[in-house]
Amino acid sequence: MDYQAILNVIEKELENFHPGGKVPDYIPELSSVSPDKFGMHLYGISGGHYCFGDSEEKFSIQSISKVFTLALAKKIGKKIWRRVDVEPSGDPFNSLTQLEKEKGIPRNPFINAGSLVVADILITHLENPKKDLLDFVRLITNDQSIEYDFAVAASEKKHGYRNIALVNYMKALGNIDNDVDEILDFYFHQCSISMSTKQLAKAFMIFANEGRILETNERVLKPNSVKRINAIMQTCGFYDEAGEFSFRVGLPGKSGVGGGIVALHPQQYSVAVWSPLLNEKGNSEKGMRALEELTTLTGLSIF
Repeated sequence: MDYQAILNVIEKELENFHPGGKVPDYIPELSSVSPDKFGMHLYGISGGHYCFGDSEEKFSIQSISKVFTLALAKKIGKKIWRRVDVEPSGDPFNSLTQLEKEKGIPRNPFINAGSLVVADILITHLENPKKDLLDFVRLITNDQSIEYDFAVAASEKKHGYRNIALVNYMKALGNIDNDVDEILDFYFHQCSISMSTKQLAKAFMIFANEGRILETNERVLKPNSVKRINAIMQTCGFYDEAGEFSFRVGLPGKSGVGGGIVALHPQQYSVAVWSPLLNEKGNSEKGMRALEELTTLTGLSIF
């Protein structure tokens, strides 16, 4: 498969595609990002790298980080599913109403409430959760340059009232063990991780390669854990637009309000795209369109 030729076609086809939407402003530090940024990077199972545009520029990965924290929780072997469900939410990713209806048990680990519970689990079982998370992401990318964006973390902390409400509500219902300020600090930092589409594609190769780092063949996740995480990405990875993404693209993946999307085709490739303009559901419309074109032009999806 000539992936570079396919990506060149996608770049050309979307050159004049104007999706509308807006850069998020409820996290002020994200509002200054140029809406014209657009990059894509595909990492093939054979080791090849294919890209265009702003593929090596770093941005805030936001909710994509929830896949990393879930993977780290699975890696240390702690039971998660007693405290977090695995069902699509069908509601906004920061819904308080749904959490109230379901007595403090989040629908899945990729909505904010679910990721806050995963953060609580990591704080309980790791000596230095922020360092351990960063070490894990650096390990699976073989890249020591990946860092937190402390300005983004501070911006989220200053304006994260909804997340403060979510974690306190779950604490009141007995689904949070640790100090809420410590959990929020960890959560805001995980969302602030700054990565490029190239780094994200490398990181997600473990989910396309049965839990092994492609470059070293080191196993970091059990195949069964990869199976579970991929399934949750397929059904819950795009807030309340997961069905639309499955219908249009047909790959497991995860989006973030920084404008990034990562997806994977098991035993074929991992791919990341970045375009900061978000649709009303909080996903990058241009990014979704690019990935739809990818599976159309290759003729390959998981279905």
